[in-house]
Amino acid sequence: MGVLVEQLLNGLIIGSMYSLVASGLSLIWGTMKMLNFSHGEFYMVGGYLMYFTNVASGMNPLLACALSLVAVFLLGVLIERTVIHHLLDKPGWDISPLIATIGISIFMQNFALRVWGERFKNIPYYADGNANIAGVEMSYQRILIFVVAIVVVVLFWAFLKFSRYGMALRATSQNRDAAAIYGVNIYVIYMITFGISATLAALAAVMLSPIYSVNPWMGAPPLLKAFTVVVLGGLGSLEGAIIGGVVLGVLESLGVFFFSSEWRDVVAFTVLILVLWIRPTGLFGAKAW
Repeated sequence: MGVLVEQLLNGLIIGSMYSLVASGLSLIWGTMKMLNFSHGEFYMVGGYLMYFTNVASGMNPLLACALSLVAVFLLGVLIERTVIHHLLDKPGWDISPLIATIGISIFMQNFALRVWGERFKNIPYYADGNANIAGVEMSYQRILIFVVAIVVVVLFWAFLKFSRYGMALRATSQNRDAAAIYGVNIYVIYMITFGISATLAALAAVMLSPIYSVNPWMGAPPLLKAFTVVVLGGLGSLEGAIIGGVVLGVLESLGVFFFSSEWRDVVAFTVLILVLWIRPTGLFGAKAW
């Protein structure tokens, strides 16, 4: 029973990070109606920046985290301005962003491999020690991950709900032409949205890198899990991304408990297939009429 509780807690923790990565994908889809296949590489860049600022430079983890997130936000804005922006309002929008972001992903991954090398890099825990939860030993690092995820999700929800940008984003998502008529600069909204999406992926990498490692290929697994989560929760649904991430994390942990660690990805993609088969719109998605 103790092992089962430990796996469930681990599932909640990892699922909370899935939720952050998937929220970025869902945000872009809901606003720009595009899938970003370079999303995993923003996760990877966030991990590398945290390593160089925190470990290589000896900077305080909190300050290193802030600088890393700002840098990834600016990188996301730069890529949106230089690549995605020029594809907007052009024929073939349903295909061109897919090709462009796949190209960006390949470039960023090979850039990291060329410049930073293939060796895996490790980041020390931000919080040492263990806590006893329901009779289960849990590291403070994992508890910190869960707390950060909850705080960020709540603040992000409040930001989208009550800020001027959040209202403009929701208006653009519902009807971009009507939003433009009412004075919303939809191109600025797209730019900021892309940057925020990249930042959410980078934050997940910053929190998970001490548990896993930093390497040029680290973005691919979170990207696949994020796509699974947005399909599970419903494309464009922030609530679906949050709940879907937690559900997927728990299901993976149960799969590891009842079978073995090799079954973790099998569980994820089995869930994806079942959702596409039974409810293609996801848990919180709606049919497009």
